Amino acid sequence: MAISRQRLVVEAESSMQTIVENLQSYRMKLAVNCEGLQYRLGDFRLRVGKVVPINSENLRGIVMEMEYLPISSWESSHLIMSEFFEIWKETLGKKSLPGHFVHVEPKFSEFGLFDQYTSQHTVVQYASILAQMAATSQSSQATRN
Repeated sequence: MAISRQRLVVEAESSMQTIVENLQSYRMKLAVNCEGLQYRLGDFRLRVGKVVPINSENLRGIVMEMEYLPISSWESSHLIMSEFFEIWKETLGKKSLPGHFVHVEPKFSEFGLFDQYTSQHTVVQYASILAQMAATSQSSQATRN
C-alpha cells in the first residue's frame, strides 16, 4: 500500500483495506484489475497487462513492467532500462496506434527507499502509474465536457 501524500510505503495483509475503509478514514476512488502475461528473454523479464476498472470492461490502459534480472540496484540498471524504453517508444511511434506511451519514473527517495530494489519499489511504481492513468482519464473527461 502506497500512501502518496505522506510518502509512505506500508506492507500489510489484504484485510488492511477493509479495516481502513470501516474506520471511514479512507475511501477507495478507483478499483482496477491488472492482468496480463509475463515473458522472459535472457536476462530480461517483461510483464505486459491491461488495466480495467473492476465491474467494467472499459480498458483504462496497458501497463508494461520490465526487469533486468542481474542488477538489483536502481541506479546501476537505470541506463539500460532507459535505453530499452526509448527503443520501445520509437517502435510504438512507427505504428499508428491510438493513445500514447508514458514513461513513469517515480522518485523513490521521496518514499525513503534506497538504491537496492525491493517489492516496495514496485508498489511505488504501480501507484505512480495508476495515478498517472487516473489524471489522464480525468483531464480527457474534462476536455470532452
